[in-house]
Amino acid sequence: MFNYFLYRFGQALALTLPIKMAYALAIFISDLHYMFNFTDRRNVRSNLKAIFPDKNENEIHKIRRQMFRNFAKYLADFFRFTKIDKKYIQEKIQIKNIHYLDQALANGKGAIILTAHLGNWELGGVVLGLLGYPFYAVALPHKHKKVDDFFNFQRESKGVKVIPLGKAVKTSLNILKENKLLALVGDREFTRGGITVNLFGKLTAFPKGPAALSLKTGSLIIPGFMVRNADDSFTLQFEKPIEGQNYSLNALVDRYKIIIEEYIRRYPDQWYMFRRFWTEN
Repeated sequence: MFNYFLYRFGQALALTLPIKMAYALAIFISDLHYMFNFTDRRNVRSNLKAIFPDKNENEIHKIRRQMFRNFAKYLADFFRFTKIDKKYIQEKIQIKNIHYLDQALANGKGAIILTAHLGNWELGGVVLGLLGYPFYAVALPHKHKKVDDFFNFQRESKGVKVIPLGKAVKTSLNILKENKLLALVGDREFTRGGITVNLFGKLTAFPKGPAALSLKTGSLIIPGFMVRNADDSFTLQFEKPIEGQNYSLNALVDRYKIIIEEYIRRYPDQWYMFRRFWTEN
């Protein structure tokens, strides 16, 4: 329950302050968190060393510190969703290759938007919702109902329809059959049914849901990522669609794993993975 009041307080501040001041406050709080949360610092360092084994401690420290700060900005943006409109999209967001979505919908089989815990994936969904796309996202419910309701309200108020993870399979199949867009996060396995992949030379588990749905429905997988730019604008980038029918289940997971791996390598300070990702590192 404490987290709920903390989120609402953070939202009140983010909505009241100008965006630059909201970011500054978020960074200040992030630096305090960085200073005192040894577990998060240790886990992020471990992950970064797995990605960049040749980087020295000073280089790892700089990436890690910036990652904490970028995550704080991500939360500030999330709290400010009620202020986001089409004007904001025009001024702050560059969209690349959105025609891939249009082409997929024209084919009548919907599409699976595959992303990662990188950049601002929540904002990417809001942008598509505001642009009028039939957009659904599978999300892991929070333990506390009030927190879960708060997060879902932020999403759904801008046109993102949320599917709880526990009810995702049947609903997701229906959404794709209805020629709609389904967003899935592909870099973290929340169940025990994942597929082992080699990520940055180490073994870990990726969810098989995106691949299984694509093979079942014939829907294209379209990798998409919302990354923060140096000036705090964003680029929403869609990659070339993957036709699942050309692959086996394991090969399809490995195909989109390569794309996720490349984005993590390019934007390590925007990959928000605070748990130890590889068990052997």
